[in-house]
Amino acid sequence: MTRDSTQLPSALRARLRDTPLWEFALALYGRDGVEAACLILQDEAGIDVCELLWHCWLHHHGLACDASLEPAHRWQRRVTVPLRRLRRDLKPQAQQSESVAALRRTLQQAELQAERETLSCLERLALESDRLTVLSSPAPRLAERLATRLQVQKKPHLSALRTLESQLDPP
Repeated sequence: MTRDSTQLPSALRARLRDTPLWEFALALYGRDGVEAACLILQDEAGIDVCELLWHCWLHHHGLACDASLEPAHRWQRRVTVPLRRLRRDLKPQAQQSESVAALRRTLQQAELQAERETLSCLERLALESDRLTVLSSPAPRLAERLATRLQVQKKPHLSALRTLESQLDPP
């Protein structure tokens, strides 16, 4: 059955709605090597983990989106990054004090909730954007696409992108 161009975007968005980004991100992040790969890219290359997971989600569905991510980036800069910095700064003190450890756990939960809000923003962006496109067939490799889009060049970072790609299920 063929679909005309007016039905295709609706069908694609329905597929995305069937697999919410938050659930997809949690499942992917829990797979072998994904957490470590994401943290390497975050800490060494300055790449946002939520953005990485969003790209993986889209790629899994055979899609890409080149819309501006500024609303999500702004939220990350203003909310998530300061929470992460505070949580990390308190790590040595948390080993010495249970009350600081409790505060650090609270910050960790707040950071996770802030990341969930980022993923929600990115999901809305994909669902509402007119910049959603179908990947060519055969689909380009995720690691190569992200290396270009995110300007990743160092071998450990390219390896981390390949790890993410290797843990994706086929669409």
